[in-house]
Amino acid sequence: MGDVIDIIKADLLNPDHGTAILNLLNEYAQDEMGGNCELSTFVKQNLIAELQKRHGVHVILAYFYDDPAGLSICFEGFSTFACKPLLNIHDLIVAKKYRGMGLSKMLLSKAEAIAWSLGCCKLTLEVLEGNNIAQAAYKASGYNAYQLDPKAGKALFWQKIIE
Repeated sequence: MGDVIDIIKADLLNPDHGTAILNLLNEYAQDEMGGNCELSTFVKQNLIAELQKRHGVHVILAYFYDDPAGLSICFEGFSTFACKPLLNIHDLIVAKKYRGMGLSKMLLSKAEAIAWSLGCCKLTLEVLEGNNIAQAAYKASGYNAYQLDPKAGKALFWQKIIE
């Protein structure tokens, strides 16, 4: 890494990348917008191996000099309406000490380049309603709330926990 900021596709077989992924994801998990809870021991011990097993996983790391500064974990999906692949940005984190440097836009740009290379019809992501800073970054990068018809309203992202 020679540049001040490097945005790279992570190698899940590289132990240094694995450590960077877990440390950044753990920082995100402990943030108010990530749930205020450290990753479990199970997740810390198994996440990288589980990601390695899955097809269509794209992990992007941002480095400031040699320090891991940002992370995006993306998964390929499929749009039935377009009959084309899509790329979902599942996690996006910039470490607190590196916020305000434009790293989120760089991570989003790298995800978009990956999506183009895969022939995707769109990128998707979710954002908490109260996360105005992230929303501003997403809007500045061309993202908008999803809706088919304004009369039907915006799409909502729901979940059901299965344990």
